[in-house]
Amino acid sequence: MSQQKNDFDVIVIGAGPAGYVAATRATQLGLKTACIDNWVSKNSTPCLGGNYVNGGCISAVALLESAKLFNLVNHGISDHGISADNIQADIPQMQKRKESIVALLNQQVEKIFIDNKVEIIKADAQLINPNRVEIIPFSDNLPKVITADKIILAAGSSPVELKFAPIDNEFIIDVQTALNLQSAPKTLGIIGAGAIGIELAGIWNKLGTKVVILEAQGSFMTMADQEISDEAFKLYSQQGMDIRLCARVISTQIEQDQVNVEYEDSQGRHQCLFEKLVVASGRKPNTETLIAASADLLLDEDGFVHVDENCCSTLPGVYAIGDLTLSGPMLAHKGIEEGFFVAELIAQQQSPINYHTIPNVIYTDPEIAWVGQTEQDLLAIGENIKTSIFPFSSTSRSLIKGTTSGMVKMIMQADTEIILGVHIIGELASELIAEVVLAMEFSATAEDIARTIHAHPTISEAIHESALALSGRSLHISV
Repeated sequence: MSQQKNDFDVIVIGAGPAGYVAATRATQLGLKTACIDNWVSKNSTPCLGGNYVNGGCISAVALLESAKLFNLVNHGISDHGISADNIQADIPQMQKRKESIVALLNQQVEKIFIDNKVEIIKADAQLINPNRVEIIPFSDNLPKVITADKIILAAGSSPVELKFAPIDNEFIIDVQTALNLQSAPKTLGIIGAGAIGIELAGIWNKLGTKVVILEAQGSFMTMADQEISDEAFKLYSQQGMDIRLCARVISTQIEQDQVNVEYEDSQGRHQCLFEKLVVASGRKPNTETLIAASADLLLDEDGFVHVDENCCSTLPGVYAIGDLTLSGPMLAHKGIEEGFFVAELIAQQQSPINYHTIPNVIYTDPEIAWVGQTEQDLLAIGENIKTSIFPFSSTSRSLIKGTTSGMVKMIMQADTEIILGVHIIGELASELIAEVVLAMEFSATAEDIARTIHAHPTISEAIHESALALSGRSLHISV
């Protein structure tokens, strides 16, 4: 008796950056594919793109651009001989612009699905076993089960909740609400100095809010290179951000339309009042309702899916990508790359991922970006290294633009001269990092970059100068 054919070759659960790429690429490779997504917009219309466009990096970067322009006109434009009076921030218009960008990106994702003939299912979903997924429609229709040869879990992540700071999204708010505020609060507290906490602080600080970051750890930005994090702490503090380390929040109370926060540090207990308090203390994988107990899929104690080097879970034919795993950082571009990889793997095309060359970016002003290993990690394992630092203040283009804060730090293996890490804080760091990601992907040496001619005057000359310094050829200036 022949085996009954499944409904699809591939089912993808989640249409964020990892999911929609996986579904689209699988269809391009001739696989009949369905993508299930439960993201619902404010007007209750199901939409695609998930946290990637609606509450994550796209929204933050769009709002930051508006905040930077407002700050420039108020504080930096007079140096150019330009005068402006009575400058005001129309935050509802900023939000309207941001929402139009989000809407456009959602439309583009849906168009990609339609053009590539991906079947879109707007519903909740749960993995039942290695071939079966239950879908729960938004309408009153009864749940039903669909089947596939392969299943890709790409349901993304959600903010971590804190018992001592219950979110009501009026006074104690989550990240998405913080990105949707229609006016600048006079005071804003942020629990957590991770990437999104720092990004939110940068946005509202530039729009005139008094921002206080409460970080439980004793060090700032422990994920970054120490010299970069020290420079970031200095620059952000100079901008007016109040960053309090070793500040462990104990309790929160709503009192007279303000949030009374009690926290403890090495000096004892303290209280402070905020108009709004943002909980930005990390993210957790969306696996709580994604996987039925009957599926018997192995998760760790924090809910992350165990996967091998091919993103395959402990169930044959079931893959997990993006924020659901601990393979690489929780970044959109990491999920995108895994989406390509798994779809092509299923179609028997190999395109392995190099997790060592995934760039990290924090969208602040100035931006922070890095790839590879930090100096402190390399020293901890006894690696023989050489480092160089080149300040943006020594590049002509940075002087012209008035964006002289920050530096490029390059680390190479002392014997082979192969680049092991590059760390940048400065204007357009997120764009500059692409050059060294490519260089490291090809195991380039500092000499390779030093011999690569860079246009003059450009900000990218700081990369060139860092490499020249490591090869002993730098003049220490760029004129």
